[in-house]
Amino acid sequence: MRTGFPIALPSQKIGLLGGSFDPAHQGHVLISKVALRRLGLDRVWWLASPGNPLKTHGPAPLDSRISAARQLISDPRIIVSDIETRLGLRMTADTLQALVRIYPQVHFVWLMGSDNLVQFHKWDRWKQIAQTVPMAVMARPGTRLAARHSVASQVMKPHRLPEYRAAEVAHFKAPAWAFLNLPMSGMSSTALRQKDNL
Repeated sequence: MRTGFPIALPSQKIGLLGGSFDPAHQGHVLISKVALRRLGLDRVWWLASPGNPLKTHGPAPLDSRISAARQLISDPRIIVSDIETRLGLRMTADTLQALVRIYPQVHFVWLMGSDNLVQFHKWDRWKQIAQTVPMAVMARPGTRLAARHSVASQVMKPHRLPEYRAAEVAHFKAPAWAFLNLPMSGMSSTALRQKDNL
């Protein structure tokens, strides 16, 4: 295994939660814990990105974001990683292809909030992402309905698993996805940054 890369054993089920984590907050922790439990995952990796192409301003320095995220986590199954920076990648489609190549016997699941599903069709090569690893979409406040009617949701509708089968999604060949309802957390990194700037 490459130095500095997370350790994963063959056949493990690992959720991937991407984002700038600027800053990380309890909403990220909640999504990760729900994913671990409801999807039967062994680990969740937070992929702290160098920057988000859909955001107009750059994030705080990566080292400080990762350090703050690690201080927030008490569950050893949740791992914060700078793997995208180590790979020299910025786009999710490229990152997922690299991870599948580096960890060929691991069952990855891409995790995203329903707020991201609403705009998923604007992501670079979003259909390729959906065809690389199965996905689980977590309900977020105010976006449940919009997510269900989003462009990506309609295109991927034939590949959606019923919620009661969500624990199987990691073993499905992509494209496959499940939508999970969960306790609502209104926290967002944007709101926290704005509060800090008051």
